[in-house]
Amino acid sequence: MEAAARAPRRRYAGKSADERRAERRAALVAAALEIWQESGWAAVTMRGVCARASLTDRYFYESFADRDALLAALWDQVRDETLAMLLGAIEPHADDDPLVQLRAALFVVVHHIGDEPQRAQIIFGDHAGSAVLEQRRRETIQMAVDLLIDLARPHLRPDADETGLRVSVLLGIGGFVETVLAWRSGLVEVDADALVEHLTAVGAALAPRFLLS
Repeated sequence: MEAAARAPRRRYAGKSADERRAERRAALVAAALEIWQESGWAAVTMRGVCARASLTDRYFYESFADRDALLAALWDQVRDETLAMLLGAIEPHADDDPLVQLRAALFVVVHHIGDEPQRAQIIFGDHAGSAVLEQRRRETIQMAVDLLIDLARPHLRPDADETGLRVSVLLGIGGFVETVLAWRSGLVEVDADALVEHLTAVGAALAPRFLLS
């Protein structure tokens, strides 16, 4: 009995049950991403995703409790990819002035939005009507605030007002998101490089209050 309990699980086509389950989950997420990019988050439904992924409802519930769980998982995936992209852009400037780091971050994000607008709408689109996505958006903004403050910390003035800094960074990120939305809709008529320079200038205007000269 003990030997039988230790017997390996059966494999199909060379894959374990866990590997097949992971592949099905990835297929569902990929299908949801395609639908979201094509038609917005509200078009992501359980049946539509299953049809796109060529899977039955049973396999949807194998990985996700409901549609909100799928939307949250997709958001988290794209958020993590976006933050990794930001950190990758900043890393070569780790020893530079924080405004140089800010410009590098703005450059990669603005160009990402300009070059891949459908994918960018996952994070920077309209999420009104979805409580789970609105919560994820708020959490992501706070994560970005914490990230920028941590990067700036070695350069802060000894008397820097921490609360004032957090409020300023929060205003900056909120303003950035609204500016990007206006840019994507054509209300701000500049190219990506010009927008980066305008946004960097706003950061530079706020910096002297908090950063060492």
